[in-house]
Amino acid sequence: MKKTIFIVAAMMLAGMSAWAQSSDALKAAAEAAKEMSEAQTEAPEVVKPKYWEESLKTNIKFGQTSLTNWAAGGDNTVTLQAFIDGNANYKKGDLFWNNRLQLDYGFLYASSKPILQKNTDRIYLESKWGYKTETMKNLYFSANYDFKSQFSTGYDYNTPGSLVDESGNQLEGDALKQAWKDARGLKSGFLAPAYTNLALGIDYKPAKWLSVNFAPLTGGFVIVQNEALRKAYSMQLRPEYEGKDEAEMPADGSQYKSSRFELGAQMKVDAAVNVNDNFKYSTQVVLFYNYLGGQKCPRINWDNRIDWKLAKYFSLTMTTNLIYDDTILITTATDPEPKARIQFKESIAFGFTYTIASKK
Repeated sequence: MKKTIFIVAAMMLAGMSAWAQSSDALKAAAEAAKEMSEAQTEAPEVVKPKYWEESLKTNIKFGQTSLTNWAAGGDNTVTLQAFIDGNANYKKGDLFWNNRLQLDYGFLYASSKPILQKNTDRIYLESKWGYKTETMKNLYFSANYDFKSQFSTGYDYNTPGSLVDESGNQLEGDALKQAWKDARGLKSGFLAPAYTNLALGIDYKPAKWLSVNFAPLTGGFVIVQNEALRKAYSMQLRPEYEGKDEAEMPADGSQYKSSRFELGAQMKVDAAVNVNDNFKYSTQVVLFYNYLGGQKCPRINWDNRIDWKLAKYFSLTMTTNLIYDDTILITTATDPEPKARIQFKESIAFGFTYTIASKK
C-alpha cells in the first residue's frame, strides 16, 4: 500500500513539473510573439539626406616679450591676433553652392612706439554657385561673387623727425604719442580700398581638393571711400576736373571718383590639401585682367596658409600674401616716387584653435 501511494505521489509530482514547464514555455512563446508583433507595427526610421556641410573655426594668437637690463637690446612687445573662418557648403546632385567668410585682425604694441600698430586686417567673403555640365564629368557652369576689404585704418609707422619739444626736453606721455601719430603715413581704411566682383564662367573640379575657375565675363567695382587715398589707387577724375592743371586741383583728393568699374577676365585656382589629420595646406591664386584698360599686366593675388595642429587646441599657423596691382602706386622710404610694386606679407604664429561647429 505504501509503495502504491509513493508511486502515485511521484507520478503527480512529475505531472505537475511537466505542466509548469509547459506553462513557462507557452508564456515565453506568447511574449516573443508579442514583441515580434510590436516590432512589425513600428514605422521604419527615415534617414533624411544632408545637403549642407558647415564649419566654423576660431583661432586666437597671443605673443609677449619683456626685457629687463637686456644687454643685446630690444623692445617690450605685446601682439594679439584673432582669426575666424566660416564655411557653409551645399551639394545636391549636379548643383553646388559654396560660401566662405574669413575675418582676420591683429595688432602690435612696442615700448619704443607708444601707439597701437595694426599688423593684420582682412575681410573676405566668397560665394560660388555651380551646375554640372552634361558634356564633361568635372565641369560646372559657375557664378562666383567675392568681396575684400579691411576693418580699420592702416598706416606706415614712420619715426618722428624729432622727439624733443621746443625747449629741447624729451617728449613724454601724450605729447610723445601724438608725435608718433603725426608721423604715420595713411595707407588704407574701411572700404578704402574694397574690391567686389561677380564672375561668370566655368569651374573645373578634377579632385575634391582642387578647383580651377575661369570667368571670361567678370564685372566689379574698386571702391575707395577715403578721399586722401584715391590718387594712390588710380581712381578716375571727376568730369569737372578733367583737363585742369595739378595746381588747380584740391589737395584733399576730392577731385577723384570714389569708385571705378572694371570689366574683364578672371582665373581663380583654389587648392586645399590635408596631408594628414594634423597638417593642412591651402592656397588661392587669382589673376584678373581689365578689358577697359588701365592695366599693363594682370592683377595678381596669391595667398598661402599652413595649419599645423600641435595639440588638441593649439596650432602653428603660417601665412603668406603676395599682391601685384599696377593701379596701386606705392612710395617707400628710399624711393619717394609713386609706382607699382610687389606687395608681400608673411606671418608665423602659435595660438589657440577651436572648432565651434562642424557638421557633415
